[in-house]
Amino acid sequence: MSSFGTFLIGFIVLIVGLAVAAYLLHAPTTWIGVGVIVLIGIGIIMATTRTKSRDPQTPTE
Repeated sequence: MSSFGTFLIGFIVLIVGLAVAAYLLHAPTTWIGVGVIVLIGIGIIMATTRTKSRDPQTPTE
């Protein structure tokens, strides 16, 4: 599995844990949904920036 996939799976597990904790703290369901959507977006952005391939360095003479 790629590092992108591994990062996203770990981030989704984190999101599920936070959503369950918010539910147990009696947070409104609407806000739990909003938080989950925002965190998924942040996770995708973080995963792509951490795993994107770097441009090769060209030696300057």
